[in-house]
Amino acid sequence: MIYFKLPFDDTVYSTDQKQNGESISFHSFDLLRQIGFEGNIIEASEPFEQKEMTSEILLKDESHFKAETKEEYTNTLHDVIEVIKNHDLPKLVYSRRKIFRDFSGIDYKESFKKLCIAYPNAFRYIFNDGENAWMGAFSETLGKFNKKTHEFETMSLAGTLPVSEEWTEKEIEEQKPVTSYIKDLLENYSEDLQMSETYDHISGNIKHLRTDFKARIQPEDLDNLIHDLHPTPAVCGIPKDFCKKSIQQFEKFPREFYAGFIKVETDEWVMYFVNLRCARLYKDSVHVFVGGGITAQSDAEKEWRETELKSEAVLKNLVVS
Repeated sequence: MIYFKLPFDDTVYSTDQKQNGESISFHSFDLLRQIGFEGNIIEASEPFEQKEMTSEILLKDESHFKAETKEEYTNTLHDVIEVIKNHDLPKLVYSRRKIFRDFSGIDYKESFKKLCIAYPNAFRYIFNDGENAWMGAFSETLGKFNKKTHEFETMSLAGTLPVSEEWTEKEIEEQKPVTSYIKDLLENYSEDLQMSETYDHISGNIKHLRTDFKARIQPEDLDNLIHDLHPTPAVCGIPKDFCKKSIQQFEKFPREFYAGFIKVETDEWVMYFVNLRCARLYKDSVHVFVGGGITAQSDAEKEWRETELKSEAVLKNLVVS
């Protein structure tokens, strides 16, 4: 089962599970795994029946993963910063898992409701396919393609601060190469490219720097464009191939579907959403995935606080007993 809400849309959707192709699919960060849900997208009368999603029916956590301590995280981050300086990298994204076990049960119906209210501008979802159960909400669009007009939209989203704080050089410099990367890539697919000014994008208790893009592309180029865009510098780093190898070297756990993308197809649109503020759900634990864009100016203590803030997107909305 899957239930989801589109950005700025309070309608709860699901699929009718008819065997006529997948209308929504989740793609892992490394693109080696995919979970698809068959059938047409339909409006769900209720978010879901409580019995469909309870702690009791989820799988037990047998991963044997132990979350990094603050000391372990900051020590590794110093090594990451050294690599960035030695190779003159604009940015490298480093992530961790925060594992929550302090509960006897979780009301996932109410948790999903809270998540949807907290993040109205995000793509919000919860699913359980029997082997994998995930929940998340994030507002970065990897791509949105209009089947009729062939217009493609995407965004550059990077830099993170609490809403009340002022931008510093670190966040501004972190977002610039993301914007340049996407602009240069889109110019390979379109001669009709529009780019907005950079502005604040509010997401719950934090904000990001955002720049929007619009371009007219050929429909047959869509798949190639998405695979060129993923993983974006916002979830990987620049240059892409070197940063992907560094991520495998430094990160303690596989990213799974974190920092991958979600594809949603309707009669009019093909939409792709980045899967960032998300968690894998088990009977006895919740694994929250969080990360940050690291630059030569990064401060390990501040980066730790940023990941703690990001983890609240899921954790503060869990209704536990």
